[in-house]
Amino acid sequence: MLMNAAEYRESLRAYKPRVFVNGSTVESVADEPLLAPGVSAVGITYDLAHRVEHLPIMTARQGTSGKIVNRMLHINESSTDLLYKLEAVRLVCKISGCAQRYLSHDALNGIYQATKRTDEVHGTDYAHRFLNYLHEVQDRDLTLGAAMTDAKGDRSKRPGQQANPDVYVHIKERRPDGIVIRGTKAIVTGAPYMHEFLVMPCRTHTREDADFSVCCAVPVDAPGVTIVARPAGRPGEAAAKFSAKYGQSTGVVIFDDVFVPHDRVFLAGEHEEGGFLTTSYATHHRHSCIGARAGFGDLLIGAGALMIEANGLDPDRHGHIREAMVDLITITEGFYACGVASSVYCVKDPGGSVMPDAVFSNIGKLLLATKIYDMHKLAHYVSGGLIVALPGPDEDHNPMTQASLSAVLGGRPDIPMEQRMEVSRLIEDLTVSHQAGWYSVISLHGGGSPEAMKREIWRNYPVVEKMELVEGLLDRGVLDEGRRVSKQPGRCCATGCEVPSVPTEGSRIDEQVPTAAE
Repeated sequence: MLMNAAEYRESLRAYKPRVFVNGSTVESVADEPLLAPGVSAVGITYDLAHRVEHLPIMTARQGTSGKIVNRMLHINESSTDLLYKLEAVRLVCKISGCAQRYLSHDALNGIYQATKRTDEVHGTDYAHRFLNYLHEVQDRDLTLGAAMTDAKGDRSKRPGQQANPDVYVHIKERRPDGIVIRGTKAIVTGAPYMHEFLVMPCRTHTREDADFSVCCAVPVDAPGVTIVARPAGRPGEAAAKFSAKYGQSTGVVIFDDVFVPHDRVFLAGEHEEGGFLTTSYATHHRHSCIGARAGFGDLLIGAGALMIEANGLDPDRHGHIREAMVDLITITEGFYACGVASSVYCVKDPGGSVMPDAVFSNIGKLLLATKIYDMHKLAHYVSGGLIVALPGPDEDHNPMTQASLSAVLGGRPDIPMEQRMEVSRLIEDLTVSHQAGWYSVISLHGGGSPEAMKREIWRNYPVVEKMELVEGLLDRGVLDEGRRVSKQPGRCCATGCEVPSVPTEGSRIDEQVPTAAE
């Protein structure tokens, strides 16, 4: 069944999570005004899966079941899947700012790979358990929270060395029918309005820290789970032209002796495979983040162009304005191009799925993480100082000031003052509000810090091949004695340089068109 946004909101009422926002208990997540922008943002991923023009990118046929599923829950099987996922994430985020549900996709794909690998090494049955769980999630069209980032405590010490072991989620007890977990995940996107959490390790672990290498699925309202969250966006604020409607909550999730049955346990102490899961998820997630921030860039480009128009300027005649807009476009499409390259040059995983190219994924994420502030600056440049000098929105309807404000704060005579104010406040909301600062931080650190991306780029980049290239040009070729081995095979598409067609309504005529009743 593919739900729509209204059905997703209604489905949340079946859960009774223990949630606190701003120091108060949330009685109903679906009806809490402080969380409404987050619920609406996730709802976009549900509604667009029913729009005929978006079916090719918002839905997919799951190879392991043959069923049509939401793209945010699909296991990627080809470079085309990755490209369509990238487009889908960009689409939902240029509407909502950050639709959040793509983290469900990233976690599912990482776990799919890790369970296959763990079974091959240890003879476990994690992959079978996970596949059953995956099909259940897809059939119910759930939204899953990626509970990955631990509180970490003293970062100079490993998990087992912490004075308080609960700064990391760990296995406290092993039972015949399951495990008991305890600890804290410090940053869980959309935590209050998820259906379930996918608990994953956030770093590599040693044999001594094996109990911290745990992966499992936990309902948001499981006994022992507490969510301490921030509001989603800026609900109820008249000046919040965007984030009053769409926003994102994050939550600290505390697991206080939570029992997890065996069929929901996908890793339980296999520390080497836990490290693989961490990097696998990170690569998938950074690939998705590229699409997400490209969608945010679309918002800034569109708002900047509207503001230029309202100000009476012409980029064709005013070169400095054109240059700033081109810079903004170049940044956005530059890191997005890395996502496209990462999709095309994907790597086939032994489990049957595909992994985005690690180098391009990490370069794209590093670019967006470090350029987000430049994107804000460029939007400010083309918009002018009005975005931080506007009177409050109540003045728009104040009979004592409305007429005079209309006379002096207008721009082009054919564009109403109210329209100029609306665009100004939208750019203010996106770039200089406290919500905008928060979006900048998650762009910088979401999916790992820039240092983590730099390490992955260096670890995966074929530097040896470049050295051998230059040595050959200098006639100093190194004998083939196995002294140098490239970390990365020759770059080539996983599917024979397949170039996907542009997704259209008719591009999936072999597939059943889903309806809300399915």
